[in-house]
Amino acid sequence: MDLASTFSAIADALRAIPRSELLLAAVAAMVLGWIGAMVARRSAFGGVIRTVSSLALGVILLTVVLQLSRFDPRFDVAVPQIGLPEQVVSGGETRIPLSPDGHYWVRASVNGVEGNFMIDTGATLTAISAPLAEKAGLEPRRGGIPILLGTANGTVQAHVTTIDSLELGNIRASGTDAAVAESFGDFNVIGMNVLARLDEWRVKDGTLILVPKAEDAISE
Repeated sequence: MDLASTFSAIADALRAIPRSELLLAAVAAMVLGWIGAMVARRSAFGGVIRTVSSLALGVILLTVVLQLSRFDPRFDVAVPQIGLPEQVVSGGETRIPLSPDGHYWVRASVNGVEGNFMIDTGATLTAISAPLAEKAGLEPRRGGIPILLGTANGTVQAHVTTIDSLELGNIRASGTDAAVAESFGDFNVIGMNVLARLDEWRVKDGTLILVPKAEDAISE
């Protein structure tokens, strides 16, 4: 990634601040802390303001940590009260043949809207193109933070959304985190936040086999 791409990604993140309630809250808490520091020189009330500011920043930091923790499949963080539902993958075995381009493609539906997805074991998050996200009614997560993703074309800014229903073959997923960005074009990806919640996935004779966990399997 070159320096220009880095500066462009940082600029995009700064432009996203007005659209992120969490970032706005963090800025407001810091400003409140500065005000408290100035008032504290003249009044004890300034200490109260600084305490409130510190508590607010602590809550914001905890929320950010919870959101980022969900990107690692080893941590099944679920706090529905703040818009972080449990990510569940269930269903039956699904087989996907190798495509002529050397990738595994599957026709999947997002909230009932179909699209072509590439299975990518190198992708941390499932990624949805902006056109498909719009058709499926996906909105940026309330209170979510903009994220930077490394792609073949450099680093891009994306927002995180929640897919209520994701279906591919015999597999059904709910509460799935997904990244959405204009720069994805029409490209959609099934990432490790879905694959890691399977019992196993393997390749046999050129066919990708996805097997849900036994306790989640639903008889066909």
